[in-house]
Amino acid sequence: MIIKRYIVNTMNEAMTRIRYELGRDAVIISQRKIRKPGIKGFFSAKSIEVTAAVENEVNEKKQNTVNDNIDSRNSNELNNIELNSIEAIKKVVQQENENINHSRVVQKQNSSVHKVSKQSDNNSENLMSEMMEMKTMISELSLERKLSFERELPKKREPVIAGKPIENQKSDIEKILFDNDVDSENIKNIMMKIKNDKTEKTDLEKLKIILKEMIHVTKPKLEGRIVLVGPTGVGKTTTIAKLAGRLALAEGKKVGLITVDTYRIGAVEQLKTYADIMNLPFKVVYNMNDMDKAIESMSECEVVLIDTTGRSSKNKMQIAELRTFVEKADTKDIHLVLSSTTKNRDMKYIIEGYRILNYNSIIVTKLDETATYGSILNILETAKIPLSFVSIGQNVPDDIKELSADSIVKLILGEDTIC
Repeated sequence: MIIKRYIVNTMNEAMTRIRYELGRDAVIISQRKIRKPGIKGFFSAKSIEVTAAVENEVNEKKQNTVNDNIDSRNSNELNNIELNSIEAIKKVVQQENENINHSRVVQKQNSSVHKVSKQSDNNSENLMSEMMEMKTMISELSLERKLSFERELPKKREPVIAGKPIENQKSDIEKILFDNDVDSENIKNIMMKIKNDKTEKTDLEKLKIILKEMIHVTKPKLEGRIVLVGPTGVGKTTTIAKLAGRLALAEGKKVGLITVDTYRIGAVEQLKTYADIMNLPFKVVYNMNDMDKAIESMSECEVVLIDTTGRSSKNKMQIAELRTFVEKADTKDIHLVLSSTTKNRDMKYIIEGYRILNYNSIIVTKLDETATYGSILNILETAKIPLSFVSIGQNVPDDIKELSADSIVKLILGEDTIC
């Protein structure tokens, strides 16, 4: 028996090939749809597998011989031949079934592989999709945070009035005051007073009048006990020496010097040197008993100048200790010494911190170390205490002066210079 398998696209193609190759006596044993092997088979159309069988010529001759001599053979031989043919067909059918089962297993395996591959592809696509979504979300979040941060930032724009920055709208008077280091609060008050002045004077004339009204100057008598107080480094000791030289040498008065400044290195020696040069009595005070003895020893002096220790206005305990020495001196002639080079904000703290000592006049020092004199106005306006002296250098006793309100106004406006 001849058995052949055909893989075709249609049954008509299969029938044509079977008749041509096996003849009209061929029998179709099975037919099924299959896919081509490999990955390409998953993407192409299914084919038809057809199995056909036919008896060969030898069997046909034998069969004819058997038929001619059937009378001479017994029925058992005929039955054996038929059984052999049937058994052959059964074997063919069994083989085809095995082939079919094997094909199904392979198809299932290929299907599983395809599913795994497809699932893997799907997983990859899903992963890529999720990553793109996360990237988009991160970008949006970053942009949102940036916009939020920019909204919270203070806008760096200059204040504008009538379309122009305030700086460009400053009047000439404001510029003069600002350039000469007058405090902004004082400038504001001055400009308000100029605005409220309805006279026909120019703004500069109004300004000079207002400044003169704000500046108070006193002419101290400089007799009895005089105390100088103030923070460190403002020039109290040098100012004491200048006053002593002025009183003793220029005015011919009997002057005595007392120092309480035993903390600063060289302070005692510095004032003692001045006393020796001018032949003035000099005492050092270490405690309250020493203060009484020192004052008593100078009872014949017309003027007793007392130098104190420089203290921080923030240290309340030190200020309180200094107060006890000042009260022991038993005088109301107390001068607060301040440097013109001190920052305006620090100046305010110093002035307020020393109020407990009840100073009654101001001495401004180191005018030779600054190019602007608006600090004089700032000091006097904050303290509300008159100015007694200004110091303009290191020379003893020459570099100490009394200034009038008019001369101070000229200094503040930059119309004059002091040294």
